[in-house]
Amino acid sequence: MKGWIRLGLEKGIVTTSFPREKPEVLSPWATEPVRIYPGATECPTNAIDGDMVDRFRCIYCGRCSSSFAPTERLNVPEVKAKVKLFAKSMKLFVIDTGSCGGCNSEVQQLWNPIYDLSRLGVFFTNTPRHADALLVVGILTEGMEKPLLEAYSAIPDPKIVFAVGSCSVSGGILGKSVASVLDCKVLIPGCPPDPFSIIDAIQKSRGLE
Repeated sequence: MKGWIRLGLEKGIVTTSFPREKPEVLSPWATEPVRIYPGATECPTNAIDGDMVDRFRCIYCGRCSSSFAPTERLNVPEVKAKVKLFAKSMKLFVIDTGSCGGCNSEVQQLWNPIYDLSRLGVFFTNTPRHADALLVVGILTEGMEKPLLEAYSAIPDPKIVFAVGSCSVSGGILGKSVASVLDCKVLIPGCPPDPFSIIDAIQKSRGLE
């Protein structure tokens, strides 16, 4: 016990100050790509149309890196609705409908000592009946559509749905999107999205900028 206390004192505070201050490190390829050089580009998800990139379809594979580069700006999520009732407290229920594990890994980071989502009054719950919001990762596989809709129905109103990652938002390169069957008010692109982007979207959905 004494060893852990000493180690903590030596390391000091490791928790990020975001969103009060800008993030210390942001994964570049989790931000929106923009064209920097002319030329033909290859895109497996058809996210590129001329000089424009559909950030919701982009899987950040890097095949367009000769012509496009990431903006490294944080404002990639789209928040269509805000529920100010959750400003003081929000509970999230996470469901994986068919992910590769990448988005799961980033979501798991949210409760480690660096990001510590609980300091913002946001917590995770193991049952949708106790949740305020549904956070979905992965494409929508055939076997998970019914469990997803059941979980959504179990969450009491008002509620909000987060589609996390390009697969959940658009179906990515693999298949069907979660947004095709649920009214996802918060879309968080990225493959996978950066934890800071997820926190930013959560805060904005609560009416907190």
